Amino acid sequence: MARITPLIMCGGAGTRLWPASRVSAPKQFINLFGTQSTFQDTIARVSDPELFAQPVVVTGHDYRHMVADQLSVIGAEASILLEPSRRDSGPAIAAGAHFIAEDDPEALVMVLAADHVVGDVEAFRAAARKAAASAQTGRIVTFGVRPDYPATGYGYIRPGEESAVPGVLELSAFVEKPDAARAEEYVAAGYLWNSGNFLFRADTLLAEYAKLDQETVEAAAQSVAGSTRDLGFIVLDAPSFNKTKAMSIDFAVMEKTKAACVVPVSMAWSDVGSWHAVWELTEKDEEGNAARGDAVFLDAQNNYVSAEDLVCLVGVSNLAVVQTRDATLVFDRSKGEAVRSLVAELKSRGRNEVDDHTQVFRPWGSYQGIDHGDRFQVKRIVVKPGGKLSLQKHFHRAEHWVVVRGAALVTVGNEEKLVRENESTFIPLGALHRLENPGKIPLELIEVQSGSYLGEDDIVRLEDVYNRT
Repeated sequence: MARITPLIMCGGAGTRLWPASRVSAPKQFINLFGTQSTFQDTIARVSDPELFAQPVVVTGHDYRHMVADQLSVIGAEASILLEPSRRDSGPAIAAGAHFIAEDDPEALVMVLAADHVVGDVEAFRAAARKAAASAQTGRIVTFGVRPDYPATGYGYIRPGEESAVPGVLELSAFVEKPDAARAEEYVAAGYLWNSGNFLFRADTLLAEYAKLDQETVEAAAQSVAGSTRDLGFIVLDAPSFNKTKAMSIDFAVMEKTKAACVVPVSMAWSDVGSWHAVWELTEKDEEGNAARGDAVFLDAQNNYVSAEDLVCLVGVSNLAVVQTRDATLVFDRSKGEAVRSLVAELKSRGRNEVDDHTQVFRPWGSYQGIDHGDRFQVKRIVVKPGGKLSLQKHFHRAEHWVVVRGAALVTVGNEEKLVRENESTFIPLGALHRLENPGKIPLELIEVQSGSYLGEDDIVRLEDVYNRT
């Protein structure tokens, strides 16, 4: 059997796990369980070189360096395709299939979401082998998860008779998310959860898609043909890609095609779509409480805490408490779907906490606000080895840098100097300057800004290795 090329969808900006997940750093990139993100776990699941080829990751411009950094941390490589705009999963998958088909039109392609959890990796790989055998015959195979309970948060699949490939069933229908009573009926009738993951031959998917929306398929092909490379990323051609019709692959193809079939699988799967799901997947104490971070429970049952500082729960049950540096969310764990409505309300009020963390990621590393006042601001800056900030200047602020770890190569005007641990340097207002990390370990420093205006838009870049404006 030919190897399978994973096509990993990594452009979503989910809000159901706010305030941990935000637009600037969505849930696929944060460590909800263990020491790796769900994106990194997804990459690890497809790391068997006998079964899988090198992955292709489709993401947005804002997340490109986050993807590259997280791949580097786990020693993995992938082709990274950048979407010029969000057009839902259909165009992204079409572009990914075209990109893979350039090398082999009959290549086996497995579409995976970057933010899902799979507990049984061997079951996942066994299902991939069954699906591949069916896909080679011209079928589009979806993965139907055998339900653990009558969930109302998932769409369902009604399976049919066994297909020509053992272990693969015909797909009778996709069914929308049900209410509680209907969900119980579906589970009793043998329906499957729709995981949203697929396996197909590249040419099969594109042919089926073209029957239903030829303009989108052609535009996706043109976006690949006209793509450019920037710092190792493959940038899809924007005018072409923006001609595609924004639509999910379910609506665009899967609910209409006659080529669909389904592999039933039990693999401890979750789309981690709520804090309740996170609670379910986290190890619990004897009272059913689960925590990530520092939490103490007293006379409390079935609660979940995610915290950066100490959180204590006394005499309460079924709560979720999610604490970050700039926001705290407390709610009834059974009301997880309301988080999305809350985020919409916050957005309507213009709250920056919807989009941005206090820790802001940049191509060279990150910075985090520590304190601020009318004419000062304090930040903690981390520059990864080899990272280099732009050559820049500010019109309204001066900066004082204190190195607390590593060594900084600092340019101020025409002078270049090395600043080591426990040493400092001053950047006068209006001075041309640059900061870089020439060492082998992360550079950490404290920056104190002072001036009449401290906004991030007070920056003039004269030179930037990351091609930012």
